[in-house]
Amino acid sequence: MTSSDVVAAVPAPRAVLGRVPTGETLSRELAAAARSLGQRSSVAAELAAVHGTLETVEVGAVDLSGPRERLAAATGEEERLKERVAAARGDVRARREIGADADATLETLEAAAAELAAVQTERLAAEQALSRARERATAARDSRERRLRLRDRLENRRRDARAELAEELYPRFRAALSAVPGGDPHDAGDAPSAYSGPSLAASLAAVRVADLDGPVALSPAALAALSSPDERSPSIETTPTETTPAETTPDGPPVRPDARLAAEDVLDAAVVRLDP
Repeated sequence: MTSSDVVAAVPAPRAVLGRVPTGETLSRELAAAARSLGQRSSVAAELAAVHGTLETVEVGAVDLSGPRERLAAATGEEERLKERVAAARGDVRARREIGADADATLETLEAAAAELAAVQTERLAAEQALSRARERATAARDSRERRLRLRDRLENRRRDARAELAEELYPRFRAALSAVPGGDPHDAGDAPSAYSGPSLAASLAAVRVADLDGPVALSPAALAALSSPDERSPSIETTPTETTPAETTPDGPPVRPDARLAAEDVLDAAVVRLDP
């Protein structure tokens, strides 16, 4: 099992932590941070295997209406021609009983019988086509049910992996809370489910302990919290922003260099890209 197989079964760390606020649960944030540090859960291999199996299960759309309509049309035409053959046969018998010439009537009977034989062949083919379509529909239903079972199993393993990784990373997260705006290690409690602090502080702390391979997009509220001395943890010193001119970045609106530096400092040198 390769690491790429495991990554395919779970979201990439930057997909979870690449924007602050993340809008994700704390366990998802911490699991993503743990994966960015190269940590793997005890169910990582099983999770990847289930994901790989799920990717191979295809559920095709099966249309039964077409085969049913074909069979209905062939059956209706067969019944019509049976009546026509019966009528032609009756005409032949009647003409023979009175000694009249029945050649023309025989030709009509033979033509109707030939058409009936062709339609009966079509009706048999339509029945077989409908039978095959029903078999495909049954197989598709079985595949759909299998996919649902695999999805349930995959989500259960993902939940197990998140819980395990979040628990392993929690001491580092608790310590990081002291370095982010609004963060307080006392809010952490004993487990991710016990966290009672601000969600923004949790997101920032998760990003701080992570090792992301790209920029982090900050919302205006997150940037303001990171660059405001009043909102910062006492352990972080900032340069007053009033004396520093703003610069324009290709990734967003004008931002003061000291605000960017302050944000990068809190996020442990993560590159910050400002939202437009």
